[in-house]
Order: sequence, then structure tokens, then C-alpha cells
Amino acid sequence: MRLCAFLLLLVEADPRGPRTPSCTCAGGSMTVERWLRLPGQGLAMLHVTRGVWGSRVQVRALSSLAAKMGVYRKMWNPTEPRDWAQQYRERFIPFSKEQLLRLLIQEFHSSPAEKEALEEFSAHVDFCTLFHYHHILARLQALYDPINPDRETLDQPSLTDPQRLSNEQEVLRALEPLLAQANFSPLSEDTLAYALVVHHPQDEVQVTINLDQYIYIQFWALGQRVGLMPRKSTVGSKRGFFKSPPAERRYFKRVVLAARTKRGHLVLKSFKDIPLEGLEQLLPELKVRTPTLQRAMLNVTLVVSGVAFFVNVGMVVLSDLKMATSLLLLLFAAFMGLRASKMFGQRRSVQALELAHMLYYRSTSNNSELLSALALRAHDEHTKEALLAHSFLARSPLGKHSGPEETSQWLQSEVENWLLAQSGCDVAFNGARALGHLQALTSSNGMYPPPRFPKLESLATVTLPQAAPRNDNP
Repeated sequence: MRLCAFLLLLVEADPRGPRTPSCTCAGGSMTVERWLRLPGQGLAMLHVTRGVWGSRVQVRALSSLAAKMGVYRKMWNPTEPRDWAQQYRERFIPFSKEQLLRLLIQEFHSSPAEKEALEEFSAHVDFCTLFHYHHILARLQALYDPINPDRETLDQPSLTDPQRLSNEQEVLRALEPLLAQANFSPLSEDTLAYALVVHHPQDEVQVTINLDQYIYIQFWALGQRVGLMPRKSTVGSKRGFFKSPPAERRYFKRVVLAARTKRGHLVLKSFKDIPLEGLEQLLPELKVRTPTLQRAMLNVTLVVSGVAFFVNVGMVVLSDLKMATSLLLLLFAAFMGLRASKMFGQRRSVQALELAHMLYYRSTSNNSELLSALALRAHDEHTKEALLAHSFLARSPLGKHSGPEETSQWLQSEVENWLLAQSGCDVAFNGARALGHLQALTSSNGMYPPPRFPKLESLATVTLPQAAPRNDNP
């Protein structure tokens, strides 16, 4: 046993690792040797290492969340979380790869030769990184499979609750670098407290949650916008006499949710066009509640109709049938109670249907499909960062002897100003990461893999209980 463990450590310590058959593209003109490796600094591109998988995942301390919610309840009409500009920085590049290519060609590569060279470089980046992200996705799905609620394969031995919770946190630790490369920004606990307390007046459908039911809650978001919400993403009935016109709101183009209830399992979901004040509508184990104004209007309607009914019917019954006043009042109270219960029940049913309708249009992916979508988005953002670094550094006024820190700062400033001018969005560009992507692509030539290319290490071992043999098929 000790000998096997010693040999395993030797294999993991070998920087070369097991060799992988080389592969080239058609015609042999392009190889996958140009992998993303910085000299002396290890991998620049995203890859799964023991350090990443062993990092601590941020799990919500729900007690401190409740305390921050109490702070917001004491505020008078807050419009955004405290220090919002410092809490959230947009990192998503608001162009598709094709749009970015067209803009870069118009700005920096106008000649036919430069245009062709940029398109070849883009294809080369895709070719060099596609297998890597596919490998990461395969490993991530293998880690997620034992706790996948949508698994279509044969049932595996059931996990105990501590084992399932441990596996879920391993998956969350694995998702962190992928979400970072996909340019998602984690939403802070203070932001979540604001979203759980503050309700926008145009959100007719409001929900309430019990924090004691949750073990952890985590949100990530990208694509912050301030403007009118897309029409199919709005919540609330189109009926009513007091409907205010649509107002500009702060919302996110994409939101990723990871939450776990004490009686449930890990929920991984992605949504689009989510307002900041509507994050709580995405959580599991919620209850629809009627807003205060609507409750007041329903109560007024009940009182007015009840008084009219009592005056027109109750007094006639009291005088003609000689019924006791106490009995009449008791019957009237029972009638009004049933009517109130029916009215409020119907209203909650309508609001629940509207909430389901809204989530139907806003939901984009969940569970294992979300992992695939995140890997694709991370790969796309990786390519865009490499394209920007390639185009800007070709026109850098800095000399060849400038240091990497100076170069990355210049690149970050130039790209941020250019993105602001082109899109109107204030994007925090990671110049050091983009420079690493570019330098790693051009640092080596030859066949795949490079001699010192670090291997994807084994994922954390998931211990499964031994199940007795079964004769029946699920």
C-alpha cells in the first residue's frame, strides 16, 4: 500500500507526466503545441490543479446575512447596495467573438493581409484551447455526476447527506476558476441582503424565504445594465387601474445560482435578464406573498362589499326571519372569512402562475447543462481576451524590454478605454491574464503536448458507499 502511494507521488511529481499522442490539424500546418504556458510561471490559461480544487469555497454565513438584512430594513427606501461601485465591477466583454473581430478589423487590421492574419490567429486560439476546455468540462462533469439529479444513466449507490454535501462543495470549488475565466463576478453578501429586503414597486409578484431552510446561497452575475427590462422578463399582471409606466432598472444579462436547502440538494441554475431586486425570486423553497398595497386594496374591497351585503341582506334577514343578532353576526363572519380566504387564495395562485411564467422565459440552463454552458463561455472569453491583447500589443509604444507588469497595466488601460468608447460599458479588463494567454500561445512551437506541459491532476476522490447487488433495473 505504501509502495503504491510512493509510486503515485512520483508520477504526480514528474513534470512530463504520461505522454499523450500528438495531433495536428489538416495539412500539418498548425499544431496544438502552442499551448498557453508562461516561461517560469506555469500555466497562464485556466486549468484544474490541486491548488484550485483545494481552495476554500465561499459559503454564505447565513447568520451574518440575516444581520445585514436587518440593517437594510432600517434604511429608508434604499436604491442600491452600499458602495455598489466598489462591490461590483463588470468584467464581461460585451461583444461576441464575431463582433469583436469586425471591430478590431475596422480599427487595427484594415488591410486584406492584416485581416486574414487576424482571422488565422483567431482560429489558432480556438484550435489550441478547445481541447483544454473540453477536458476540464469532462472532469467537472465526472465530479458532478454522483450528485446530478438529472442523471439518465443507471442509479449509483445512494450517498449519505454528509457525503453529498462534501461532493457539492467540491463541485463549487471546481466552478470558481471556470466562472472567473467566464468573467462572472460573485455577488457579495451585502448585495444579497439588499436583494432579499428591497422590493421594486413594479414587482407585483413578491416572495418570501426562510433563511433557516438554506445551508448556502451564492450568486454570480455578468452584463450589468441599467434600462428598461425586456418585455417577456417582466413580472406582474397587466391588469389594474394603478399600473405605473415601465421604469429603468438595474439588471444583469446572466445570473448563476448555487443554493442548497437542508431538505434538498445542490441547485445549479442560470437565468437571463434578472433585476437586482429580483434575485430572491430565483431561490428554491420560496413562498409567494401578496404585497402590502394589494392586501390593503383587497381588504378595503372586502369591507365595502361586506357592509353593503350586511345592510341589504342581513338587515332583511334579521327583521323578517327574527334571527338572533349573535347568530347572524356569526354567520356573516364565517361568510366573510370564506370569501376573504378565496380572494387571497385566488390572488396568490395568479401570482404564482405569473412567477412560473417569468421563470420559464428567464431560465437558460441548469445542472449538468449549466456546466457545459460555462465551459463554452469561458472558452469564448478566453479567445476574446487573447484577440484584444494581440491587437493592442502589436501597436504598443512600450519597448521590448518593458516588464510584464508595466505591459499588463498599459494593456488593461488601453483596452478598458477602447471598450468604453465602443460599447459605453465600463469593463474591468484583466490585462495580466490576457497577456499571459497571448504569451503562452506564442512561447513554444512543435507538437502537442510540450515536454513540460503540466497535466490536469486527478480530481478529488469521491467516496461512494458500497451497495448490495441488485437484480432489478431502474
